[in-house]
Amino acid sequence: MTETVQNGTRSGHVKAPASKSAAHRLLITAALSQEESTVYCDTMSDDIAATMDCLGALGATFEQGDGFIRVSPVKNRPEGMRELRCKESGSTLRFLMPVAAALGASVTFVMEGKLPERPHKALTDELSRHNVSVSQEGGLLKLSGQLTPGDYTLPGDISSQFISGLLFALPMLPGDSTLTITGKRESVSYITMTEQAVSEAGIVFEKTDWGYRIPGRQCYRAPKETVVEGDWSGAAFMLVAGAFSKQGITVTGLRQDSCQGDRRILSILRDFGAEVVIDETEVLVRRGNLKGQRIDASEIPDLVPVLAILAAGADGETVIAHAERLRMKESDRLKTTTAMLSALSGDITETADGLLIRGGRRLKGGNADSAKDHRIAMSAAVAAGLSDGPVRISDAQCAAKSYPSFFTDYNSLSLEGNTEKGER
Repeated sequence: MTETVQNGTRSGHVKAPASKSAAHRLLITAALSQEESTVYCDTMSDDIAATMDCLGALGATFEQGDGFIRVSPVKNRPEGMRELRCKESGSTLRFLMPVAAALGASVTFVMEGKLPERPHKALTDELSRHNVSVSQEGGLLKLSGQLTPGDYTLPGDISSQFISGLLFALPMLPGDSTLTITGKRESVSYITMTEQAVSEAGIVFEKTDWGYRIPGRQCYRAPKETVVEGDWSGAAFMLVAGAFSKQGITVTGLRQDSCQGDRRILSILRDFGAEVVIDETEVLVRRGNLKGQRIDASEIPDLVPVLAILAAGADGETVIAHAERLRMKESDRLKTTTAMLSALSGDITETADGLLIRGGRRLKGGNADSAKDHRIAMSAAVAAGLSDGPVRISDAQCAAKSYPSFFTDYNSLSLEGNTEKGER
């Protein structure tokens, strides 16, 4: 589907989608618990649906209603070979590989898109060291064997999802384990989210300078009711759009005490010169005198595409560095962000570990290739706020991976100085 977004700045109010990062974690702890529980979630993205589908294949059952998911947990060890369709969700795959192994399940993960090419050898090697057989052929990853307790080691600079997966799994094993993390740790906020989720479900662990001591023989006891918080990653697109707007855009449903690392979008917007007003669960962002900045993206990789759009609207140069991991996302986001912004007449250069953007001039609009990457598609829409012509986005339906209602929400905002809505 090609989406045409009318050019011009936007203003108004929009509610943040539910955080898929939080939803993954709450659904997993609920599915591993002793009793039925309810997760309140008002957004059903493709990635959340993938996690539910895979947990269902392991034996959990779900009843969905208006804004809630009732979870009946896995009762017994899954028998036979189970097929787990994780689609393009790296979180689903990397969280549930150790979980399936801890349950002693024989499974085949069915991967789509770029997911089979993304790195997970550090995790599969560690599972193999602990009695699990792992093999991959194309988009199929097969795993069998009963995971055993012991000493585990993972690098901290490849994927925080590896660490989260073991934090979910190791407490269920029949003995104690340690998890040593080597090298620099990146995306620490996502690990903190996992720590919070398992702790709220009754799991205990000891943090050390080198990693974790994790007692075995533990049982998950998720709260009877939990609420999935608003997503700072999804909200960032609207907040950046607000930075181009005289009246501004208000995003509601955001927790100011959130563990989500992408909450840093607020300080970045302020550094650029945007006006940011915070009021309990909502944030208003308005236009300011935007100036280019230097950004270390090692802890906020998901923000890079939309930050490139913010930089295009700021005077001077912006350097985004330490973003190498973006090359192994749904697309090589350093290349696809560069291609998308260049196609709209932005001045952007790809570097070895990031991007260089020379901003402060209007974009022309035109055709933007989403590369079937949800964050590229949504960033292209935000670029329409800087453009003299409409922006036409190919394969725009990919936004459903994280934010299914994005284009509906964006087009519901008012065009400043224009009563028309964006075209569908």
